[in-house]
Order: sequence, then C-alpha cells, then structure tokens
Amino acid sequence: MRARNPGDYAPSPSAGTGDWRTISRMLPYLWPQDAPALRLRVVIAVLMLVAGKIVTVSVPWFYKQAVDALSVRPEAAASVAVPFGLLIAYGAARLGQQAFTEFQDLVFSRVVERAVRTLGLKTFRHLHRLSLRFHLDRQTGGLSRVIERGTRGMELLLRLVLFRAGTSALELVFVCSILWSLFDWRFAAVTAGTIGGYALFTMMVTEWRLGFRRVMNQTDAEASTKAIDSLLNYETVKYFGNEGHEARRYDTALQGYEQAALRSKASLVFLNLGQGAIIALGLVIIMALAAVEVRDGAMTVGDFVMVNGYLIQLAAPLGFLGVVYREIKQAVTDMQAMFALLDQAPEVSDRPEARPLAVSGGSIRFEGVGFFYAPDRPILTDISFEVPAGTRTAIVGASGAGKSTLTRLLFRFYDVTAGRILIDGQDIRDVTQDSLRAAIGVVPQDTVLFNDTIAYNIAYGRPGATRDEVEHAARLAALHAFVTALPQGYDTVVGERGLKLSGGEKQRVAIARTLLKAPPLLILDEATSALDTRTEQGIQGALMQVAQNRTTLVIAHRLSTVVDADSILVLDQGRIAERGRHADLLAAGGLYAAMWQRQHEGSAAPDAEIDGGGEHSSVVRSAVP
Repeated sequence: MRARNPGDYAPSPSAGTGDWRTISRMLPYLWPQDAPALRLRVVIAVLMLVAGKIVTVSVPWFYKQAVDALSVRPEAAASVAVPFGLLIAYGAARLGQQAFTEFQDLVFSRVVERAVRTLGLKTFRHLHRLSLRFHLDRQTGGLSRVIERGTRGMELLLRLVLFRAGTSALELVFVCSILWSLFDWRFAAVTAGTIGGYALFTMMVTEWRLGFRRVMNQTDAEASTKAIDSLLNYETVKYFGNEGHEARRYDTALQGYEQAALRSKASLVFLNLGQGAIIALGLVIIMALAAVEVRDGAMTVGDFVMVNGYLIQLAAPLGFLGVVYREIKQAVTDMQAMFALLDQAPEVSDRPEARPLAVSGGSIRFEGVGFFYAPDRPILTDISFEVPAGTRTAIVGASGAGKSTLTRLLFRFYDVTAGRILIDGQDIRDVTQDSLRAAIGVVPQDTVLFNDTIAYNIAYGRPGATRDEVEHAARLAALHAFVTALPQGYDTVVGERGLKLSGGEKQRVAIARTLLKAPPLLILDEATSALDTRTEQGIQGALMQVAQNRTTLVIAHRLSTVVDADSILVLDQGRIAERGRHADLLAAGGLYAAMWQRQHEGSAAPDAEIDGGGEHSSVVRSAVP
C-alpha cells in the first residue's frame, strides 16, 4: 500500500464537494445551534453592516451638498454656516463608516474564533478516530499543512464572504439605486455593466490561476513533508552521511514550488492589468455622461462631484473584490481538502448498540480468528486458544509470524476478518472502543515520548496523577534513581520523540506510565528488550508483581522472558504450530526447541535474541482480581 501524498487531500477541478457545498458545510459553524449568544452576535454584526453601508453611501451626498452650497453666486449665497455644517456632517459620516466597520469586526470576531476552534477540534478528534491503517499511510508534514490551511481558510471565508464580499455587493446595490433615482438608468447601467464585466473577468482569470495555486500547494506540502521527515530522522541521515542527498530531495520540491510561483505571479499581473482597464473604462464612460449633463444644465457641479465620488468609492471595493474572490476560491480549495479528511470513514467504529466492557474474571478467548491486510496475503489463520483467569500464557514465534497483529486485534486497531475475540465472554466488537482501550495499557517496543518533562510523560498514563503516584510508578519501573540523579529531576525535558534519553531509559518511562494507568489489560511490546540484564530482571520482578493473581498473556520474541509461563503457544506463518509448557516443548524437539537452541548458539547470555529484532510484541492481560 503506497504512502498517501499530501496532494491526495486536495480536490481536483472535476472532483470534490463543490464550492457552494463547501460553503454550506461551513454555515452551521457560523450559526451554532447550541450557542444563542453567538447567534445574537451574528445578528448584531449584520445590522452594523447594513447601518455602516447606509452611512458610507451618504458620504458623497454630503460632499455634493457642500459643493453646491459653495458653487452658488455670491449675491445668492446663504450663510457660510451652511457649508460648514455639511462639512461637519461629511466628516461625521466618514468617521461613522469606520466606527461601524470596527465595531462590527469586534462583535463578529468571537463568532469567527469559536467557529475555527470548533472545526479544528472536530478535525483533530476525527483524526484520532481514524484507523491505524490510515495513520500508517499518512505523511505527517503534508497532513498538518492540510489542517492548518483548512482552519485558516474557514476564518477567511467567514470574514470575507459575509463582511467583505457581502458588504461590497450591498454597497453596489445602494449606489446603483441612488444613481438611478437621482439621475437616470444610464448611470446605473454603466455602473452595473462595469461591475458585471469586472466580476466576470475576475472569475474567469481566477479559475485559470487556481491550477497554478494547486501546484504551489502540492509542492509546498511535499517540501514541508520531506523537510520534517528528514529532520525527524536526523540520526539516520548522519549515520549514512546523506546530508547532500536530503538537500537535493528538498531542493527538487522547492524548484517545483518556484516554477509554479513564477507562473502564478505572471498570471496575477495579467489579472490586475485587466481589472484596472475595466475600472478605468467604466470611470471614463460614466464621467463623460455626467459632464454632458452638467453642460446641458441637467446636473449641478455638486452632482458631477457626487458621481465622481461614488465611482471612486466603488473603485476601492471593486479592487478589493478581485482579492476577495481569489482568497475565497483558495479558502474553499483548502477547506475542501480538510473536509476530505473529515469525510474519511473510520475503518473501526462502534456499533450502535455497543456497550461498555465489563471486566470480571478476566478470561481471554480467540475463536477461529483470521486476519489479512489484503485478501491474497493472510496474516493469521484459524487462531483459537483460551487464557483462563489467573493463568499466564505466552505466544512466541519468529519475526513475521503474526505476534504483533494479535495485539493490534486485541486493542481493536483492526477488526478480525474471521472468528471473534472475547473478553469475559464479550465480543470486543460489541463493546465501545473507549471502554476497551481504557482497560488496556501498552508499552511499545519502539517508545516515542512527548517533547515534555519526564514527569509529564509518566503522568500521561493517568493525567491528574499526583507527583507521589508518578514517583511510585517510576520506582516500580526501576527509573526513580536515574531521574533523581538528573539536575532537574522529574522536570527534565526529554526532547523531540524522547531523543535525549537512551533506549532503555525511554522504555522505563513507557513502563512507568503504563504501571501508573494500572489497567486490567496490559500489553507489552518486548518491553524489556532495550534494557541491560540487571535492570530487566528488576522490571520483570515488578511486572510479575503487577500480574500476580491476574490473567496474563505474553507475546514475546525473547524466550527467556516466558520460560515460566503456564502455557506457551508457538506461531508459525500465522498458525498455531505447537502448544505446551516450556519443558514439554523442549522435550518435543519441535519448532520451540529449535528456536531455543538458536537463541543460545554463539552467545553466553541466556537472553540472546532469536534473529536480532523486528516486529515483535508482548501482551500481558490482567484481569481484575
């Protein structure tokens, strides 16, 4: 299965939900049903929008009145207080125009920020609900860009559609109505024609330019993904001396972005020049009409100035309309990509009648379990066994035998393709995933820690745990002495992915946080493989104490950790080949005996690994005593 590229989330011109459908999916966040205070803010903001535009279109009218008052013959001039009053009204209208805009933005900001927060949180939660298969295929850098652009696109849409494009359209309607009512239809027709031609030209050219923008987005995400991937694997790059190779890969992506950006810039110049030409032509035509009317005495000089003022006032929103349209189209494209993520259906989901898992005795049963990632590649076939309450059963096998898959099925990262898995008689597909996973603690073989303190990483097993509880878990994991020897103790920051700690130290942190969680079901993924013999023995003792009187299922690669199991199952090519106790399996001289022999060949250490590692896991199933 190929890795998913960032461009996979970008809609193509012929695919996707469509611009209007995307905008319609955004509207519920603008009018939240469970937040009447926010809906009231929307209403107030809209009223301010209308009031602000009424004030805006009054500005040229006040200016016209002042010009007419000053243009009369001296012997007929009225008191000079008249134009002064109009000029004061003119200034007040301009101030009111700005005041309404600022207060409208202030009132609406909370609506916008809450909508962005709600959608961002919804997307974040949805990503955590998606299947393990999806996240194994993902490219983190490109995925983060999709989410970042999508939330930013929503903010732009909320602000631009309602309070930029909407206000511009409302102002154009007001202006055309005023010109028609005060003069004649020709002024309104020229204004409408100019606006229509401008809008049509802008949409056509913008649609053409969007192809360049999509390429820019894809190459930008590709460059970001390669940079993040390279930096996360800093040590591997150094091991192989591949700094030059990584720089060339990154530069290839940057070159693609550079070419697309240059084409986008050239098309932008064409768009701007075309828009300017349309506005200039409209200005010339309507001013010529006004000039003829003044010459014939049908219009005053103040009327001429008012027409000019309206057109200049319209030029600003018309010029901004091009930017708004481009931003809206880009925001819609970005939101379509994010909605495509939200439309990804989880591979594993709760059934409508799912109920919480109830752990009583703690027995585990696999009944005829089969699983495959692809139909032509079976991983597990007819796996059946039971782990009675209070016993300890181990599952071993060579790399690729399917041991890790068993843990993933038990955790419900995937659902079985045949058979069923029962916990205390309950099919795990019939219980909620939250309750199932709340009952499971995991210590993975490859431990990845958060870039935070040691205390935070341990407390992650049970957020809200006290420092004493954190330290107690660290003692059980043989970690406390090491931590207290550090200058900052439990407040030591472990670095990106825990790189400031050794493999053994990271593993002990992982064990401590799982012990702190104290779950009835404990999954260990070769939990002591990175530790020295003495530390491993101490942790094994702690784990044995935790597992005492509980049902325990151990899936291991290193046989020395399971020699005292009540029963051992040997997996071979996805099937159970042997089962029995350690001594019985050795006496049988089969697969297990051969694995035990290879484990000790050429090594004096009894815990030498079979084949040097790989995909392995241990699972300890603990029932409530």
